Amino acid sequence: MNLNNLPYILVGYLLLTIILEVSLSFLLGLRKKDIIYVVLVNVLTNPILNVVNVYCTILYLKNGYIISLVILEILAFIIEGLIYKKVLTYKKIKPMILSLILNVFSFGIGYIINIYI
Repeated sequence: MNLNNLPYILVGYLLLTIILEVSLSFLLGLRKKDIIYVVLVNVLTNPILNVVNVYCTILYLKNGYIISLVILEILAFIIEGLIYKKVLTYKKIKPMILSLILNVFSFGIGYIINIYI
């Protein structure tokens, strides 16, 4: 990975995550105010997750990538779920479960896209 391209890659990952999670949030029935929180939470967590993961990959090669990715995705799910618990008005799905659903969905689609690109 060329680190000069890192800002563009991070923006791409963030935009893809937001598009996927907002789309699913809309399908799940979240209202506009709650969808805005989904966007803001991803703006907070996604770049941090990806920057830390890139540097773990650089420092520890492929093993660092896999281990850090698992740990960081679990942390993102927990942190986002706790934030959702505080701010969302949506009550059909518990905040932690919603966070899990959104994160698994966006990670899964992102993983599939990375396989084919």
